[in-house]
Amino acid sequence: YGKTLEDAVSGDTSGMFKRVLVSLLTAGRDEGDKVDDAQAVQDAKDIYEAGEARWGTDEVKFLTVLCVRNRKHLLKVFDEYQKISGKDIEESIKREMSGCLEDVFLAIVKCMKSKPAFFAERLYKSMKGLGTTDSVLIRIMVSRAEIDMLDIKAEFQKMYKKSLHSFIKGDTSGDYRKILLELCGSE
Repeated sequence: YGKTLEDAVSGDTSGMFKRVLVSLLTAGRDEGDKVDDAQAVQDAKDIYEAGEARWGTDEVKFLTVLCVRNRKHLLKVFDEYQKISGKDIEESIKREMSGCLEDVFLAIVKCMKSKPAFFAERLYKSMKGLGTTDSVLIRIMVSRAEIDMLDIKAEFQKMYKKSLHSFIKGDTSGDYRKILLELCGSE
């Protein structure tokens, strides 16, 4: 496209939302699995003091922890945050932020907690109610089909007490349905 993905995202977004996306694009997250217990406690305190414990929100603290720390470390941070604040980190993000920034931080937290559950929820929301958000449904089904669709299907069943296969079957039709069901796999 004649420019980098980072330049494209930077040109289409602004403010803290832009900073979070660029941080994620630069792939600066620690990919290890080491958990520093003392640092996890400090990270939880930093997030608490940047949000719930003050008037206004210091989003940079959230960015620093959520976009850089590895998954196992973040799970420990979320546990410590619960102990300190008495609230789930997702609940606090919803109280402290709004719009795209809230959405991106919630997506990060949900993916760190359980990627299959995140995608199961997105699939459910794409098909519930009247109409279907085809772009979301197609993107997830195609991109996850050969990666973790079995895990997503199991999580979907657990969360919504209905199979993803039957949900797709009831919400789509024709060749579109056939392709999606093929990507989904057997019931």
